[in-house]
Amino acid sequence: MSPLVTVGLVTAVLGITVAVLPGITADRPAAVLLAAVLLGLAGAALRPALVRLLSAIGWIGVVAGWLVAQAVLVYAVLALTPGLRVDGFWTAFWAAWLGAVLMSVGLWVVTAGQPGAVTQHLLRVNRRFRRAVPRTDVPGVVLIQIDGLSAPLARWAIDAGNLPTLGRWLADGSHTLTEWHAELPATTPASQAGLLHGAAGHVPAFRWYEKSTGRLLVTNRPKDSALIEARFSTGRGLLADGGVSVSNVFSGDAATSLLTMSTVSARRRAGGPARYVSAYLLDPFGLTRSVVLTVGEIVKELYQARRRRLRDVRPRLGRSWSYVLLRGATNVLLRQLNLTVVAEQMMRGAPSVFCDFVDYDEIAHHAGPARPEAMASLEGLDGVLATLEQVAAAAPRPYYFVVLSDHGQSQGATFAQRYGVGLEELVRSLTAGETVLSAGDDEQQGRTDLLRAEVFRGQAEQDTPTTSGRPEVVVAASGNLALVYLARLPGRLTAEEIDARYPRLLPGLIEHPGVGWVMVRSGECGPVVRGRAGSRRLADDHVDGVDPLAGFGARAADDLRRHDTLADVGDLLVNSSWNPETQEVAAFEELIGCHGGLGGWQSRPVLIHPRDWPVPDELVGADAVHRLLCGWLELVGCRTPAGQP
Repeated sequence: MSPLVTVGLVTAVLGITVAVLPGITADRPAAVLLAAVLLGLAGAALRPALVRLLSAIGWIGVVAGWLVAQAVLVYAVLALTPGLRVDGFWTAFWAAWLGAVLMSVGLWVVTAGQPGAVTQHLLRVNRRFRRAVPRTDVPGVVLIQIDGLSAPLARWAIDAGNLPTLGRWLADGSHTLTEWHAELPATTPASQAGLLHGAAGHVPAFRWYEKSTGRLLVTNRPKDSALIEARFSTGRGLLADGGVSVSNVFSGDAATSLLTMSTVSARRRAGGPARYVSAYLLDPFGLTRSVVLTVGEIVKELYQARRRRLRDVRPRLGRSWSYVLLRGATNVLLRQLNLTVVAEQMMRGAPSVFCDFVDYDEIAHHAGPARPEAMASLEGLDGVLATLEQVAAAAPRPYYFVVLSDHGQSQGATFAQRYGVGLEELVRSLTAGETVLSAGDDEQQGRTDLLRAEVFRGQAEQDTPTTSGRPEVVVAASGNLALVYLARLPGRLTAEEIDARYPRLLPGLIEHPGVGWVMVRSGECGPVVRGRAGSRRLADDHVDGVDPLAGFGARAADDLRRHDTLADVGDLLVNSSWNPETQEVAAFEELIGCHGGLGGWQSRPVLIHPRDWPVPDELVGADAVHRLLCGWLELVGCRTPAGQP
């Protein structure tokens, strides 16, 4: 947008503000024009210093700056401009916010129809790097994770025209789409431990219980994710050699890690997330997009929720205001913040960037993976790819793009909706009312915890349960998979030991219509999968009666054999029922779209990559994808091969 248009827009906004707000008067129109020019010049001159100052204070400084910095600037300009009078600071405060709203509307009208307006803005705010960063012919790689997108749904969305950027890449032959298999558990932390570190085997579920320490580990808690990464990090993760991690669970051993769960509690580095948020919120264009798009997202959610109720769409969940606001945050603020960070890192010439966009996954959890609102979020993410493609054309090095997901999602009414009782209540009834600790249904809380940790750096995070006061039973749910622990008994228990203590537990779970199967170790024959009509020994695949894994996929037995070898697996592994007719599972959490267990598309993520890059005939597990990604980075020259200095 040209400076002349900007000055004209600011003048119009300031004139309307003076006209409608008591306490501000102007003797002549020229005074309003002069104030608009001074406001623009002062903002351009002082905003970089404000960003540095407020981000140095921390996120409290960012929020405070967002609330009052513009008001202070408006008050100073109005007080110093001849022909203008303002009654006091609070009048200027409300004038600043009224002006911000009007500016948001005005900028939206001016820029909404202009293709590339976001790109132009990103290039403008990063123009200093275009002069300072030397150019190189060595390519970089930008890896964009679309959290929760299954390969079948990706193909359908591309064919339907919902993802025009990805569709163009595939149509012109630059990229190709490959499906890979996510081993159990199909969750973001397990997959990212594999994708970023080649260590998926260290994460048996989204949340699990350590009998040895009496600790409940939840991977979207910053303290827990830092502990987990410390156990498997070798310093040679995917993003070693100068890579950048953005909005991930684990860092991939990146030199620069921003908005990443495992590093959020670490000592803040220069150029951290606070600076990006400061720059975004103190920039009129950033404020514009935040205000307009967030309000629009909230209105869309309220309309879509009402429409679902009137049409009696099933399955569906009631949605609280906390989710309505969370949707606005993830689909607008967090997405735009991620885009801003990735674009700057590209303009800085980062050799590799890995960013997780959670928009689709969050909405699909509450609406369903193929519902209109979930598909609309995919369209927005496709627009992010289009913007980054344009940014890459101005970056100091050429960039390749890889788009991948960590898992898919499967849909269905929840276990509690179907049967009127949650899994933890069922377990309690089968263990004669023993104390049951239920762990589940807080995946979206992780993003809130992440931001809280950034805002209040140094504040101690609440500790998870330890050995003192252990519950008798722990039920840790991850989508339609649950790990059940008899927490006071050491080691992995056998079926015989469980039956001796709670004779109703195993039979009661197996016979429940909402349970597809239960895996338990037998003292005689090792891991066994039991269902209502039969059982399967995993050691030799001998089946008695009807195979309980029938319909759960050709790799179900292999996944369970692998999972049985992981540390801290539950004494019982419980998977929900699976209806092949409706393609539905029954999540043990209150989620319509879920992942973590077996059944449906949740284990079928996608990998979209340059067509000429080598790919094996079969990709099984996130660790295999990690090795492939490392090979690609070495192929283009932005990662040092193993064994070389």
